[in-house]
Parts: sequence; C-alpha cells; structure tokens
Amino acid sequence: MAQSKGANIAESVKAIAEPIAESFGVRIWDVRFLKEGAEWYLRIFIDKDGGVDINDCENVSRGVDPLLDEKDFISQNYILEVSSPGLERELVRDEHFEEYVGKDIKVRLIRPIEGLGKEFCGVLKAFADGELTVEDYSGENQVTVSKKDTAWVKADDFDI
Repeated sequence: MAQSKGANIAESVKAIAEPIAESFGVRIWDVRFLKEGAEWYLRIFIDKDGGVDINDCENVSRGVDPLLDEKDFISQNYILEVSSPGLERELVRDEHFEEYVGKDIKVRLIRPIEGLGKEFCGVLKAFADGELTVEDYSGENQVTVSKKDTAWVKADDFDI
C-alpha cells in the first residue's frame, strides 16, 4: 500500500527530529503532517519517562525548526507543534503496541464485532504480526483483532 504524501513527510521529519529529541532526553512518539481546514500542521509528539514539560517541547521545537527550514522539503506553509501525546495517546507504531502489552487500552473498530460492538476497553495481552489480543477487565474473555481493522487504539492511562 502506498504511503500518502503526509505520511512520507512525517517519516522524513521523524528522521530529522529523532537525534534532536534524543539530545534533550526525550523520544519521538509520533509525527503527523495533516491539513485541518485551510491550515497545514506538522505535529511532533514527544515523550519520556515521567512525562514531558513545556521546556522539553520548546527545546525540540527550537532544535527542529531551523533544520526543517534548511532542508526545505515541505512545499506547503505549515504550523509546527511539538507536544506530549497525552494520557489517551494513540498507539500507532508496532513499538507502541509492544510497549503497552499488559496495560489498559481502548479500541475502536472500523466494523463492530458481534457481541462486542465497535468500541471496547481491556488489557492488551499480546501484540504480534499486526494482531492485538485484548482481555476484558473480568479476565474471562479475550478477542484478537488485526491492527488494520481498528479505527484507533488509545492508551487508557487515567490511573497515572
């Protein structure tokens, strides 16, 4: 499947931003380049153990911005935003799912599963080969779904 232009730009930005983020003790969680209304946004989500603060976001933004200007590979005018992925962070990359095995997640499916519906919560018990296994909170039921059949999967970290 071909990647969209926004996804290609996001991957290029991630490659530029990762060493800068690491130099400030944070990691890149995700990068998104998308249009909302008339505006283009380049969103870089950063994270670290214990969470990020405004100084982390500012440091990464100030480090990445001049390099993006220098490389000049984004033809659209855009707004650069650097932030935390938040408590309900969306799990997108395989490494996100691997990191969240054993933790609470929320899942929204593209199409409902009979007896389960379209949206459910539980503990991510396993992730392998693009499939996630989620156990309900009672521990009595498990379902395995393909990552590509999900509309989104989010961390459910409200007990932090």
